[in-house]
Amino acid sequence: MRQPLFGLLSVRSFSRSTFRLAAVSLALTITAAAQAQTQTGSILPGVSQPVTRVGTARPIKGWIRFCEQNPAECAVDPDEPTTIDLTAKDWQTLNRINQQVNGAIKAKTDMDHWGVEDIWDFAEDGYGDCEDYQLVKRRRLVEAGFPRRALRMTVVIDEEGAGHAVMMVRTTRGDFILDNKRNAILPWHKTGYVYIKREGDEGLAWASLGRLTSPTVTANQ
Repeated sequence: MRQPLFGLLSVRSFSRSTFRLAAVSLALTITAAAQAQTQTGSILPGVSQPVTRVGTARPIKGWIRFCEQNPAECAVDPDEPTTIDLTAKDWQTLNRINQQVNGAIKAKTDMDHWGVEDIWDFAEDGYGDCEDYQLVKRRRLVEAGFPRRALRMTVVIDEEGAGHAVMMVRTTRGDFILDNKRNAILPWHKTGYVYIKREGDEGLAWASLGRLTSPTVTANQ
């Protein structure tokens, strides 16, 4: 039996609409999945050039005091790798710990916290400033199996022209920055910071990253 023309048009219109809706739904699902992967850090970042080391530098005073109290945190194990062969699982762990620690610690300056200008510590009471966040992250990452030698405390000049401490994670895909000012982990050259120096990976001397003038303390943020 032949269908009326309007019936055929109705069926075809319905089929096309259904197809378009299915296509849109699939695209949204793919986009949502990609966004979820990005948020959880399961997509590996692109490869970039590591920061250039130009010589040696003196550690910041707060670091020297920290090492006197926590020598194991500052010891360099030459058997550990200097860079991490970054996997998707590693990247996800870095993002998870970075976000967890940023959310767990409340920002408080050392002067307000301890009555002194610059103390590096583990924020055990839940309060700390920039370097304290990064020390906690490094301890958590070492506990997760990352080599401490590839997790380097780093001093920069931030967007306000002040000294600031971040952690540089040295990987086969480049150097990435864990920061308490943002949850996103960025390649070092995309942070907008001026890089001064970082922990050395051979001994107690730090590595100079090119800037001649160094802050005496890290930012109280």
